[in-house]
Amino acid sequence: MIEALHKRLPTGKDVGMIKELLLDFYQTCNPPPNVERKPQQMIIFRDGVSESQFDQVLNVELQAILKACNDIEDGYRPKVTLIVAQKNHHTKLFPTGQGNVHPGTIVDAQICHPRNFDFYLCPQAGPIGTSRPTHYHVLLDENSFTVDDLQILVHVLSYVYQRSTTAISSVAPINYAHLAATQMQQFLKADEFSETASRSGRGEGSTASGGHIPELPALHQNVCHTMFFC
Repeated sequence: MIEALHKRLPTGKDVGMIKELLLDFYQTCNPPPNVERKPQQMIIFRDGVSESQFDQVLNVELQAILKACNDIEDGYRPKVTLIVAQKNHHTKLFPTGQGNVHPGTIVDAQICHPRNFDFYLCPQAGPIGTSRPTHYHVLLDENSFTVDDLQILVHVLSYVYQRSTTAISSVAPINYAHLAATQMQQFLKADEFSETASRSGRGEGSTASGGHIPELPALHQNVCHTMFFC
């Protein structure tokens, strides 16, 4: 579970991820006059979650997001659509003929859950091997999307990944989150390597993993509002 969505200090100040993103949205958004800057609808994609953790996502992470929204302004409560994407599964789709299924194939019946809102989407072409679809679970939909509209939205978001000129297997926001996490991991590894080298030079040996996590370096003002990690 993500613990830094809403992080309140002893002073009462929230330094969590969601409030930081909302403030950044507020400062960079330039809407027409008399138009609210705060987002009134949110579509959240979550990756790396098993079905046994769906309740935790709704009861822990979603509540942390709503608390962060309330800290921005008392009573501020956007409508949330929460979607979980699963890629590590054993379901594969096969056409009636040879080859792979066509790009954009969606399956939302027969092999899906009888009561929950889930579907399989295979937006990418599979020239080699067998294409594996992404399994999307809609845990919450306060924006009242129709089934077709939500599936079209997810399909379209598979085409806007800037590193690829074609569709990718999952929506672009998930892949951007992976790139950001990888970039931060490199910062932490570099800091850990520097600290280990300095300890070895002083003859202190190494420290056990799982200790204090160093503070990430501050981003330069020229890139702090850009997707530099892409």
